[in-house]
Amino acid sequence: MAPEPGRILEPYRDYLRLLARLHLDPRLRPKLDPSDLVQQTLLEAYRAMDGWEEHTPAERAAWLRRILAHNLANAIRDFTRARRDVNLERSLEAALDASSSRLGALLPDAGPTPSEQAVQNEQLLHLAHALIELPEPQREAIVLRHYENWSLEEISRHLGRSPAAVAGLLHRGLKALRLRLQDHAGEEV
Repeated sequence: MAPEPGRILEPYRDYLRLLARLHLDPRLRPKLDPSDLVQQTLLEAYRAMDGWEEHTPAERAAWLRRILAHNLANAIRDFTRARRDVNLERSLEAALDASSSRLGALLPDAGPTPSEQAVQNEQLLHLAHALIELPEPQREAIVLRHYENWSLEEISRHLGRSPAAVAGLLHRGLKALRLRLQDHAGEEV
């Protein structure tokens, strides 16, 4: 018996929300919630899901990133009243793929075997879920430092906090992130 489509798609919600948050133009954030983009993406995926239960998690993630890139491009076009720009969709898709790779870089390096790749994909979903669960200031500090490669000084100016306060956010956030990931690894045993 094939699993329900919702069960196949739901594990990707936090992953997509994190990607949407990272790539949503800051000028649009007051007007558009990344969760709305994710909901639209999952709805479209659900409607077009025929046969996707047989695909690998990596293939599903890539497919969902393409849908999210299309929805991000539509949101930008709708709010800026620009015509459809296929190059914008392609650049957003490439940016989402790169973001996924950078998130994966926070995980231990996985080997090239299919089983190791499947484990890394699952870990990436758990990492995104754990990041979403962190308090906003910790999550933002971690993303800016480890995803955007910002310096401590740049982050402190952006957040309006002292470098020592940002260092504390990073320390507490990374500690909480490790604990969440360890707890999840313990649940699987």
